[in-house]
Amino acid sequence: MVSVPPAPATNGDVLVSVDNLVVRYGDLTAVNGVSFTARRGEILALLGPNGAGKTSTVETLEGYRRPASGTVRVCGLDPIADHTDVVARIGVMLQGGGIHNQMRVAEVLHLFAAYYPDPLDPVALAARVGLDHRMRSSWRSLSGGEQQRLSLALAVIGRPEVVFLDEPTAGVDPAGRVTVRQLISELGNEGVCVVLTTHDLADAEKIADRVVLIDHGEVLADGTIDELTRATRSSFTFTLDSIGSLSTPLDVAEIANAVGAAVTDEGQGRFRVEAAPEPAVVAALTAWLAERNQGLGDLHAGRRSLEDVFLELTGDPEETTS
Repeated sequence: MVSVPPAPATNGDVLVSVDNLVVRYGDLTAVNGVSFTARRGEILALLGPNGAGKTSTVETLEGYRRPASGTVRVCGLDPIADHTDVVARIGVMLQGGGIHNQMRVAEVLHLFAAYYPDPLDPVALAARVGLDHRMRSSWRSLSGGEQQRLSLALAVIGRPEVVFLDEPTAGVDPAGRVTVRQLISELGNEGVCVVLTTHDLADAEKIADRVVLIDHGEVLADGTIDELTRATRSSFTFTLDSIGSLSTPLDVAEIANAVGAAVTDEGQGRFRVEAAPEPAVVAALTAWLAERNQGLGDLHAGRRSLEDVFLELTGDPEETTS
């Protein structure tokens, strides 16, 4: 959908670079040494609880905040010193919208299209985000989800190289959420670098190529969904198959000694091993069972979700402002 214009060479395909960023508000340090990069065609989810420093980080990338120390670059440019050039090459989706209540969808799309030398077609874009039937409707009359979809359309209408999205599916109905996710995925496929902040971890898990998780202004984790969820699988369960029979209950202390981890009997023939299901651990378990003529039945690694990772690393903090 978006045709990305040729860009000057940066550090490889890195379009967003944050290096040891510090942002302060008086005595409050909101961002404390954050570093990460995002590449051309990559969808990066910047996650964290409220107050983590996400908004401050993104606003610095957009050129609206000056860092206390550290450096940020967007398309190889300084968002403050080169603000005009940066603005021409990025798209920003704000949760608040910032659109006059009385403006109609068609008017807003054509107005924003006029800001760029080679914009997307406003009518085709409206159809893509499911608003073609609302072209004559005012911003005020749109539902919250429709306003979000229009805000997303405005963020991409100028064919940006980098798009910053704030809660892109907030208030969007299930069908509209699918549309938004598809559009964001298309942006990545077509070479746009997407940096999104969201509290909807299902969104991040479905569409993000990589996640940077921050809390209290510091990076807690940086990796793909698979890397983050795989790395936190700290236990697994197993049952026994029908081969062999148990004349006496399994001795969980002996199993624990064999695998080198705590083992508990959860009842109904299921046991939990407090260790990641690494090959050596599973091999030790199956060998121990084989010596007793007992086969391994079901082994459930219990792959954790992104939400599990999020809660494990951040806890359940009180709501504050970011």
